[in-house]
Amino acid sequence: MSFVYTTAIGKLRKLSKRIKIVRGGTSAGKTFGVLPILIDRATKQAGLEISVVAETVPHLRRGAMKDFIKIMQSTNRFIDANWNRSLLTYRFSNGSFIEFFSAEQPDKLRGARRNILYINECNNVDFESYSQLAIRTSDEIWLDYNPVAEFWVDTELMKDPDAELIVLTYKDNEALSDSIVREIEKARDKAPTSDYWSNWWRVYGLGEIGTLQDVVFSEWNQIDTIPNDARLIGYGLDFGYSNDPTAVIAAYVMDGKYYFDELMYQKGLTNSEIANKLKYLNVNKGTYIVCDSAEPKSIQELANYGFKVEGAQKGADSIRISIDALKRDKFFVTKNSTNLIKELRSYTWAKDKQGNTQDKPVDYMNHAIDAVRYFALNNIVNNSRGVYGFR
Repeated sequence: MSFVYTTAIGKLRKLSKRIKIVRGGTSAGKTFGVLPILIDRATKQAGLEISVVAETVPHLRRGAMKDFIKIMQSTNRFIDANWNRSLLTYRFSNGSFIEFFSAEQPDKLRGARRNILYINECNNVDFESYSQLAIRTSDEIWLDYNPVAEFWVDTELMKDPDAELIVLTYKDNEALSDSIVREIEKARDKAPTSDYWSNWWRVYGLGEIGTLQDVVFSEWNQIDTIPNDARLIGYGLDFGYSNDPTAVIAAYVMDGKYYFDELMYQKGLTNSEIANKLKYLNVNKGTYIVCDSAEPKSIQELANYGFKVEGAQKGADSIRISIDALKRDKFFVTKNSTNLIKELRSYTWAKDKQGNTQDKPVDYMNHAIDAVRYFALNNIVNNSRGVYGFR
């Protein structure tokens, strides 16, 4: 990977006020724009203290922290000895450092002070957490987000004389491949066809404030880890390859409640690579993995590797039926399941041209959710093995 100085970076460098609000669409280069600026500041100013914060540590590891390391490596600045993997802190030779921590760590929120604060995807962090961090930040505050709906940045900060707003889109990011640009612009062409695509294009294409309505799943909670007393009862697997990721979700039960944990979410995996990753993840070969029944060849190949696999028992209206089964009660998702969480937050019912809600969800960004649904079809809806005999 080579580093690209994008239009987004150039625009971000011109911001001058204390609170820098970076609103933008998908692939606009927000994180890849802010981080190089912070890295540059850290290398040029001795003793600078910079905090990068996100909703949870898993979100950091798969987002800002991963991007930070990529940028450092691509610019030949990364020194492994300077990276403290336990404290999640990189210390520069001049005494400056960049630390990464989550908003769910109260001691960090109310702890040490810093010069610069950067909250990545700040719309997933509550206002009280922001306030505690802001009052302990002496110089700059960077906030970035996709504007899926109004939140505290809009109500509390937009009129602050110390704040300024910049809006970035995918067109500000020259590092994007042509294939990603084409994929984003498909939504522009679909925007006139439905409220969903109109809202999607407004938020993720243009970086404008959207309205998230008719979310399919609202009764679920994020938890730290799977409880010790929860029992593993199965897995769901949605196949992908070049354009879509392969998603694998583990399902547990305790006291009649479902618990889901994301194990895999990755593009470009062959069936042999999926099998190797399942082995590496210690997926129980004696527990059924319910897969998309539209992929019988892939199911057979995984069976040849020794896994207990079966196709989802689809039928008429199986999407709605599996959703209804999952909505019977509140379920729980581990904070490590970052992609499943992102999908759940944006998974909405489709609407027709008149704006009427339909009995099916929008078929987009639902790979982890589909894996959960396949599990539900065979183990809740068509409970032939009596897994849920207590119900």
